[in-house]
Amino acid sequence: MESGRLQEYQVTGISCLPGPSARRVTDSGSPAAFRYATEDGEVLTVRRGSVRVEGSVGDRATHRLASLPERCREAQEPGPAADPVATFDVFWQTFAENYPFFAAKGVDWNAVRESHRPRVHAGTTEDELFAAFKEMLAPLHDAHVHLSGGGDRFFGEVRPGTVMPTLELETRVKAYIQEVALGGRAPQEFAQGRISYADLPDGRGYLRLSGFGGYTESGDFASESAELDRVLESVFTAERTARLRGLVIDLRINGGGSDELGLRLAGRLTDRPYFAYAKRVRNDPDDATRFTRPQPLYVQPARGPRFTGPVAVLTGGSTVSAGETFTQALLERPGRTVRIGEPTQGVFSDVLGRTFPNGWELGLPNEQFLTRTGKTFDGPGIPVDVTTPVFTQEEFDAHRDSAFTTALRHLPRA
Repeated sequence: MESGRLQEYQVTGISCLPGPSARRVTDSGSPAAFRYATEDGEVLTVRRGSVRVEGSVGDRATHRLASLPERCREAQEPGPAADPVATFDVFWQTFAENYPFFAAKGVDWNAVRESHRPRVHAGTTEDELFAAFKEMLAPLHDAHVHLSGGGDRFFGEVRPGTVMPTLELETRVKAYIQEVALGGRAPQEFAQGRISYADLPDGRGYLRLSGFGGYTESGDFASESAELDRVLESVFTAERTARLRGLVIDLRINGGGSDELGLRLAGRLTDRPYFAYAKRVRNDPDDATRFTRPQPLYVQPARGPRFTGPVAVLTGGSTVSAGETFTQALLERPGRTVRIGEPTQGVFSDVLGRTFPNGWELGLPNEQFLTRTGKTFDGPGIPVDVTTPVFTQEEFDAHRDSAFTTALRHLPRA
């Protein structure tokens, strides 16, 4: 940090490359905190010993260095003229030092290097290098791993047997739910259609969220947060929370977003604080089993009206990221909560962004979200209490919504 600018450097044992930069903004709200904003609108609050990314939960611990490491003082800007071998080595090293899940995925990353590095040389084309990286990443089946290789080159995939949320899928499912589950009644739409609510017969309610973000045109956290607060005030009124007998929360098509917004919704479903999850990050480049001390995060009751009665949460393989951390934040919720459908996608970590010497960009997870007993759900996802089909072709053909119907059976009637 210098002269009102924050410059990130992305370091491995063999490299240092300049990452994003941010400019100082003045409205920190505290004389001990400094706020910086990137060109992409990400806001970081810097305090002595920590950095917090707005919309994320937990703090990133920092340690002051006397000066930049020598390798960083000589760092070159990434560009397409970079040596393919150097790019390969930084790519492999980045995963080797940061990815926590090789053992869980059954992937020997050293063996992957041995089989692929001999194929890379000074004359390797961009297409050939990208193809090699795709082959290396594919066995991870990790939806929080994605690679952008310039132009239209992109790699990302989900757990086998699941489908990534898309606008097309969301649009189809919204219409299907309205016709089949809601009997043709149009729900109230909020937040650019990302949230909807409907009162159901017999004193129950239906709340659908297709993400924890995308609520406003600007997309910055301040406006997204304000919009969610407005939605929650409209849905969780004193009159409605007093008469509701049960609530269905539908996360089956949920592409994630801000974990902080998920905790904010959870705060409308409790009248006392409780443990949500603990967060820790891989902290040793040579040992994938070593992590920082877990930071516990808690659900705090909202100030406005709250619903503390029975809740049925609908999930599936297209419940991703912040949709999963919200689901995890309900595991210890006071009051009855039942999960129905299929397990979630199985990706929880914030995505660590990295740029390679040739300018390609990568995202990978380096964190775990833990239960009170230290369990993680990375990979298989959060299991359900009651298994039902979720938007299968058989469900569509039979004109039924088994998860929704099952949820109503588990909620009391007025």
